[in-house]
Amino acid sequence: MSIPENWQTTRPTIRERTKFLLNNDRLSDVKFVVRKSNSKGKSESKKVIPAHKFVLSISSPVFEAMFYGELAEAQASIELPDCEYESLLELFRYLYSDEVNLTGSNVMKVLYLAKKYMVPSLADKCSKYLRDHLDASNVFNIMPMAQKYEEKELTDRCWEVIDNQSQAAMKSDEFTTIEHSLLEAVVSRETLTINEMDLFQAVNLWATKKCRNQGLEANGEEKRRILGERVVKAIRFPVMKQQEFASVVPDTKILTPDEVINFFKFFSSAAAVPEGFSKIRRPGSRGMSGVRKNPRVPPPSYFRRDDSCTVKCVDSLIDTDHKSIIVNPRTRAKATRKRVELRDTRAHCKLAMFDFLKDIDWLPELSGENIDSAASHFYSLINPEIDIFFPVQKIKVSSNDPVFVSLWVCSYCEIAIRGNFCPTCGQGKIFYFV
Repeated sequence: MSIPENWQTTRPTIRERTKFLLNNDRLSDVKFVVRKSNSKGKSESKKVIPAHKFVLSISSPVFEAMFYGELAEAQASIELPDCEYESLLELFRYLYSDEVNLTGSNVMKVLYLAKKYMVPSLADKCSKYLRDHLDASNVFNIMPMAQKYEEKELTDRCWEVIDNQSQAAMKSDEFTTIEHSLLEAVVSRETLTINEMDLFQAVNLWATKKCRNQGLEANGEEKRRILGERVVKAIRFPVMKQQEFASVVPDTKILTPDEVINFFKFFSSAAAVPEGFSKIRRPGSRGMSGVRKNPRVPPPSYFRRDDSCTVKCVDSLIDTDHKSIIVNPRTRAKATRKRVELRDTRAHCKLAMFDFLKDIDWLPELSGENIDSAASHFYSLINPEIDIFFPVQKIKVSSNDPVFVSLWVCSYCEIAIRGNFCPTCGQGKIFYFV
């Protein structure tokens, strides 16, 4: 490139004059050799960037030590294998002119150089650019760099995005590439806003891809080993719906068979929460879609005081396959609380009972001639297990409850309306606990 004569006279400020010398052989006393990649990311060639020791040294203590320190670099050409042409040129642009052209493709590399050559003002600009462009799609790409370089403000902002946009962040491609330490930190957070089943599926996908990257079969044993106990125990299986758990979790084989059985027993209220797992819902996930909410309480004006169904129906409890209480929805009566017994016969209870039955050797009994003896033996095996697999729950209900059952029942049972009439007076509604 030809240099115009008296170029200094047309550039009145020191900034304009040093900017003119950027990537310019004029007065250059050192050259940097770096890689230049093509648009597809493949290494294409090596490029040379001419520079000026004095300009670099007054902006970076690292360059000052490199050129004027006790172990000063004597070579006229310096090769930097950890730099690319575009990112090093942006570093020099800032050192020569206080300007920088940051983009999504170069900002991480420029931040790396700003930290390496101790240019904190440029590092701040890179950090601000990342904060301004941070979203769920790139947060797991930015977070490791923010933590590595101890960019606290950027790290805090990353955690905000992970907490507030957990669902989208964990569906991003970058989530499956994060390190195990970051995965453990994520699943341990109380403030995630994600359904626990979606979190488990994201973790399962992370483990599956890690297995494939290491050339391992993505079976339950390998995934459990790669995840580690702290990650597995941080997932709150007890807060999942039993139908979700039964349809997804056992097939991944991340939990052991004993753990699966223990969870089925927990869902059927036959056992406590398996050791090491938490049944407390993450505060950040409350109110999300898929989380059962309390029914809306109707206003007092909805009820009538003088209703003949009050006396007939409020105290009427009918024993059926499921327990039910019959109340006229128009009744406004004193909140009379009654204790109701409900036997839980939901699908997961039946599955647990089925697993118990299939392990019994029926052949000796069925092949015998004494049918009464076989039936008696069958009864002796089954009857003690009924209350374990189909537990009875004693619950207080009130005629003034929103749907005429307590809020605890609403969170424990699915409630379905099975009719529009009351057998006693023909006016009320029947609510079954199923």
